[in-house]
Amino acid sequence: MLIKMRFFKAASVSGGLLGLFLIPACNNEVRQSVKDIEIWPQVSSPVRDTDAVGKKVEDLLARMTVEEKVGQIMQAEIQAITPEEARIYHIGSILNGGGSTPHRKKNATAADWLAMADAFYKASVTPDGGAAIPIIWGTDAVHGHGNVIGATLFPHNIGLGAARNPELIRQIGVATASEVRATGIDWVFAPTLAVAQNDRWGRSYESYSEDPELVRVYAAAMVKGLQGEPGTQAFLSDQRVIATAKHFLADGGTAGGDDQGDARISERELVEIHNPGYPAAIEAGVQTVMASFSSWNGEKLHGHKYLLTDVLKGRMGFDGFVVGDWNGHGQLPGCTNASCPQAINAGIDLLMVTHDWKAMIENTLAQVRSGEISMARLDDAVRRILRVKVRAGLFDGKSPSERVGNRSAVGNSRHRALARQAVRESLVLLKNSNKLLPLSPRQTILVAGDGADNISKQAGGWSVTWQGTDTTNQDFPGATSIYKGISDAVESAGGKAVLSADGEYPADLKPDVAIVVYGEDPYAEGQGDITTLEFEPRLKNNLALLKKFTAQGIPTVSLFISGRPLWVNPELNASDAFVALWLPGSEGAGVADVIVADKDGNPRYDFKGRLSFSWPRTPLQEVLNPHHPNYDPLFRLGYGLTYASGEEGPTELLEDVDGVDAGSADDIPLYAGRPLEPWRVFITNHERSQILSGAFAALPEQDVVIRTSDKDTQEDALTVSWQNAQLAGLFFHQGRPLDLSRYLVEGAVVFDLKIDRPPTDELKLVMQCGSGCERELPLTETVRRGAGKGWRTVTVRLSCLARETDTFEQVTGPFSLQSSGKGQVSVANIRFVMNTETNVDCPD
Repeated sequence: MLIKMRFFKAASVSGGLLGLFLIPACNNEVRQSVKDIEIWPQVSSPVRDTDAVGKKVEDLLARMTVEEKVGQIMQAEIQAITPEEARIYHIGSILNGGGSTPHRKKNATAADWLAMADAFYKASVTPDGGAAIPIIWGTDAVHGHGNVIGATLFPHNIGLGAARNPELIRQIGVATASEVRATGIDWVFAPTLAVAQNDRWGRSYESYSEDPELVRVYAAAMVKGLQGEPGTQAFLSDQRVIATAKHFLADGGTAGGDDQGDARISERELVEIHNPGYPAAIEAGVQTVMASFSSWNGEKLHGHKYLLTDVLKGRMGFDGFVVGDWNGHGQLPGCTNASCPQAINAGIDLLMVTHDWKAMIENTLAQVRSGEISMARLDDAVRRILRVKVRAGLFDGKSPSERVGNRSAVGNSRHRALARQAVRESLVLLKNSNKLLPLSPRQTILVAGDGADNISKQAGGWSVTWQGTDTTNQDFPGATSIYKGISDAVESAGGKAVLSADGEYPADLKPDVAIVVYGEDPYAEGQGDITTLEFEPRLKNNLALLKKFTAQGIPTVSLFISGRPLWVNPELNASDAFVALWLPGSEGAGVADVIVADKDGNPRYDFKGRLSFSWPRTPLQEVLNPHHPNYDPLFRLGYGLTYASGEEGPTELLEDVDGVDAGSADDIPLYAGRPLEPWRVFITNHERSQILSGAFAALPEQDVVIRTSDKDTQEDALTVSWQNAQLAGLFFHQGRPLDLSRYLVEGAVVFDLKIDRPPTDELKLVMQCGSGCERELPLTETVRRGAGKGWRTVTVRLSCLARETDTFEQVTGPFSLQSSGKGQVSVANIRFVMNTETNVDCPD
């Protein structure tokens, strides 16, 4: 059914989204009132345990040793634990992070996943005496089973929000659960119930809408799809999974849209804007809730007893278990990744401790025995975990492979058809001058842009790899690119579709119309945060492509790929038609279904999508929601044109507005949580090199290994280790040559460095500065001073690397660290800056 709610009207600030209150925007002042638990809703779960279930849980709990109980509240990453270790330490749960696959096998099949699930299960139920408690495996499946090659990838949540169709959301939940269960996994970290309020946030696309009412309705629909309807045979059956409502609470309300930042808002706003999805999820029977990395008025959610225990478990009656996020406990004051009684005492039941689980077990055991963590709190956490495991049928005596509902579910045709429908319904038409769309297929259509035949780009983050980067079309078997969908639709009707990413075409083959597919490159949490809503500030390559077609008199359609609304007034002006695709996923043919007409020129499908986020009038409108004052968007929440209406949208939009970046930046970032386009990270031992794809890479000889690690946020640094190496190197490559000539006089390369294990041989900073030009600088004194002292910022003037005749106009390898022997270093935040300080000497 089509969802119809008040926010569609949003005719004015006072008559907008909720009509309840106005919230000051961009107010950095903490607006914390005395906590008032009475303003939180009282709800209850429809899931009721039988006496037999309750007795089983209590019997298990009574037989467990303290070691078994502590092991039960630990969750380790599959790369950091073996089934045998899980058995010995009584581990309660494992997970695979984004891009993490069984045995690091990139093309792992469903059978490979299933085999690993069986191995961990069998180990967990064959302990040396004591209770046999099945392990539970959790995975991120935020738009389908994204870690698995060949899985169906649905549009990301922001696009699903535009569809306004809760029944579609429920069906997507059913399909996702079926594909996840086909790999032996019982639990997904979805749905995300964030109500994103600042579009600079890199996880905005994981939010269904800026409107809490839409999030509330979708929360119930997705939970019921994933888990099944409580009270029916479908509930947590062999084709359903345990769902997770995340991230509790206000991850979408942080100041500046800062991932893992601070929501500086009143309790009233916390309840009415950011909480509505959670009561709906609880009433739909959700079994787990994930705590947020973020803070509320300066207090981290992983340690927030009032919200986790008093509000969530008490007032709102949640009786499942609360899981932490990736080492989120380690961010609490006084905590580390390996020790955090504060998080357990605050209400975290299952610690996502990833790699430091052995030390965490040892420390937690000591804290329980000393009374710092009470036995009552430990028992409560274990009881909640056991309760969910019993409800999910994990104690039925069947291995994951014996509980699989449909082994052929991954990427099957029925799921792909559903995803294609979701693409059709999520597209939002912003402009259609002269009714250019739908396009007649009986003509020559040029399809240009770097997103045209690029499934990685249309899928976005959480697709095969965590950030969605370092993949090709071959990593998405069974998927359809946007170009392929258009080509099939056009050529089946007798027309011609020509692919030309750069927009070039033979002089004798001038197209009748040009489609340009472009937008944001893939990103995920942390790395997706931006400083401006302007699309392609300064270097507007796609705008130039659009203007080239316009100058040639070729009608032009923009198909815009993005995980949030962005300021694109120049691109809108240069386009005859403009469609917001969001991040459509694996079924790109859904785009052609709507924009390409049938043989007779009639629409095959009309546009149904309506904006789930307001669209900015200027690049500075990062906080743009109907319930905030000064609401003045370019396109309001709920906007969207249709063929039936005949409306054409805006004509000439202002381009010279506040916030447009007209100059050139002094800083050139190279690595900011991830390698920035177009650069890639490689490791080498001189004889061979290997690209870093995902979170880990190793040369066949295992003499050089690189993995992502944590500095300020999750996996925002690189750790490279080497042993018995004649040469070990980390380097950046594959980008266009950089002109660093103006940095030679007063510029510097700046990076954060941590010496984990001092190199036995000299560590050098190396730069490839053109044909036959390689410059290096020993970092001997830097290493000596930094060994064992944690992170330090290193600033090296480029003049320290240069010779008198160097110009640095064609730098092909802008950054490399090289050594030999053995050692381990970590590096983060690599950038070139204009440095006018004269007291920064060459390091050695």
